[in-house]
Amino acid sequence: MTTFGAQGVPQRSTAPPGRTPQSAVRTMLVDDHALLRGGIRSLLDRERAISVVGEADSYDAALAEIARCRPEVVVVDLKLSAGTEYEGLRLVTELSSRYPTVATLVLTTFLDDGLVVRAVKAGARGYVVKDIDTTELVRAIQAVWGGGSAFDARSTAIVLRTVSGESGTSDALTDREREVLRLLADGMSNKGIGQKLFISESTVKFHIRNIIRKLGVSKRTDAVYIASKRGLI
Repeated sequence: MTTFGAQGVPQRSTAPPGRTPQSAVRTMLVDDHALLRGGIRSLLDRERAISVVGEADSYDAALAEIARCRPEVVVVDLKLSAGTEYEGLRLVTELSSRYPTVATLVLTTFLDDGLVVRAVKAGARGYVVKDIDTTELVRAIQAVWGGGSAFDARSTAIVLRTVSGESGTSDALTDREREVLRLLADGMSNKGIGQKLFISESTVKFHIRNIIRKLGVSKRTDAVYIASKRGLI
């Protein structure tokens, strides 16, 4: 299991300000297989570090349940219902947009380059396959809860291979775009970035559009997250 802190530094687990690593992480499970979901819950219920506060078996049920149980981490399978292709990805995207403080961790049987990359771009903080043991799953939940990320060995290899392939393309970020990204990561507004770099706000927006396009994401927050994971800022 590879876990990364919020700044991309490998570590075992972290905790948000005011919380301790021993605090039970409020966790919700989203999986359409009741037997598997029940088995995962049974295993996690034995762990003092995890508190399973809710379950759901579909996209709609998950959105309703998260408002009720207020989890800190949502563990999501990719394929949530028969006939729907990877509805879990749509859920990850929606959760990242609607509940940005809630971390999502993909736990699935599906593993290929495209799915891992799509999940990360959708906002997942981690990607692990269901054959990991309970200890690894707990560590993954704690890592994403702490603001970091968690990938098993196979998904880590996919991410690194993808990053390596993209780093040599003609769409590499310019020095100015990296400067803008660093200021975005610091939480600065477009106006603030413009004042800091002595450029117009429209120019800042132009750079941000280019950054988003080059990193293959849809939001500035995702751009900062992906850039941090790739060591670009």
